[in-house]
Amino acid sequence: MLRLSATGLGCVRGFRNVFNDLNLQLSSGDALALTGPNGAGKSSLLRLLAGLLHPAAGRVALEGDTDERAIAERAHYLGHLDAFKSALTVGENIEFWVHYLGGDRNAAPALAAVGLEQLAHLPAAYLSAGQRRRLSLARLIAVSRPLWLLDEPASALDSAGQEMLAGLMRTHLASGGRINGSLLLGGVGQEQSDIDRASVFCRLGRRA
Repeated sequence: MLRLSATGLGCVRGFRNVFNDLNLQLSSGDALALTGPNGAGKSSLLRLLAGLLHPAAGRVALEGDTDERAIAERAHYLGHLDAFKSALTVGENIEFWVHYLGGDRNAAPALAAVGLEQLAHLPAAYLSAGQRRRLSLARLIAVSRPLWLLDEPASALDSAGQEMLAGLMRTHLASGGRINGSLLLGGVGQEQSDIDRASVFCRLGRRA
């Protein structure tokens, strides 16, 4: 069973101590929802776990199997900004991510999973904010990775999109993956109760 752990983790941004001595552990099938006010360090923690920031103290480890790749190569990180190329079509964007992330799947099922299969030939520049978020979420399906680090994943999604997201998360958890994200449960509507049963909550402190 895979385990994601952080021990004695500390974060400093712009000479400000964001948090320190933070410990957490997630096993296969667990979900962690980070809560706290703006500036408390939710996004910073996700970036630390994803390997995008270096911790000021402590260590992060993903253990439980023989895979020696770094966490960054075994996790999907979804931040506030939707990563896509406007000049490419919806389908071409997903094909790019499949190739870049080392996947070997057909991109079409990923677009179908997020309701964009009819827009595969449309330039991504013409997508609405909600459709852009769906395109970003399709990356989670196009290339299978055990750890999802999602920062406000429901941002810009309508009620149907939030239900779709909740379904993707439930399927991922049922397969033994882990979701770790700030405000993970915020705005997922009535489907939230299904995620709650597999969730742990971590509240980060108030801004200094």
